Amino acid sequence: MPIPNRAALVDHLVRTRIAGAVATPRDNNLSHYRKLANGDRHYWLGLELGDRWTDEQDVLAVMAERCGVNDDPQYRFGQDTIDPELTVDALDRMAERLKQAAAGREAVLFATGHPGGLLDVHRQTADALRSAGCEIVRIPSGLTADEGMVYQFADVAMLERGATLWHTHSPEPMAAILDGLERDGRPLPDLVVADHGWAGCAGQRGIDAVGYADCNDPALFIGEAEGTLQVTVPLDDHVTDPRFYDPMTAYLLEGAGLL
Repeated sequence: MPIPNRAALVDHLVRTRIAGAVATPRDNNLSHYRKLANGDRHYWLGLELGDRWTDEQDVLAVMAERCGVNDDPQYRFGQDTIDPELTVDALDRMAERLKQAAAGREAVLFATGHPGGLLDVHRQTADALRSAGCEIVRIPSGLTADEGMVYQFADVAMLERGATLWHTHSPEPMAAILDGLERDGRPLPDLVVADHGWAGCAGQRGIDAVGYADCNDPALFIGEAEGTLQVTVPLDDHVTDPRFYDPMTAYLLEGAGLL
């Protein structure tokens, strides 16, 4: 695949609705910002936010700055946006952290709560880091969380229920992995590359974590703003064709010196 330059990638992100005018409706975004501010831990994605984010307008301000949603609190219905320039900026920051991991031959753990969208993004990144000499962390066997099994496919940890890979925002599967590693006397990862509660939980535990997040998942953007996560990449995390993410992944890996 040709590796896009920045301008070509921005154009691709907008055309495929990974960024730009995304499918997530404004009222859904605002509802999630409100629930986070009201202390609903489902929307904290494994982070401990205390009483620092009890005003939904503060949450909206962070999302406008770091994700590119409309900053007008009176805009309550219709389509919302992700700024593709912010997406590429965050990919550049993530590339620098991946480059550091490769240089140090770090142990890296990959996980996703969005297997229908982001599984292959994580898999390709894991393949590239392994080729660069990194250890891709193998999770302990027999782990359970949220009435499911925590499995690893194609080097990526996911939640499985009833022979189905599960879409989950929960931090519990990542907690099960980290607890299992400690129980087995194994070192924790140097870096976690993930999304949703998988990334939030790792960052909250003090592990270097980078991740992807949609415009209705504000917690990871707050985590980066507070320094708990190193990078949060804004994007629609489940577009109509997961192949749409391939140019983005190629850009990321090229920037990290992994292609």
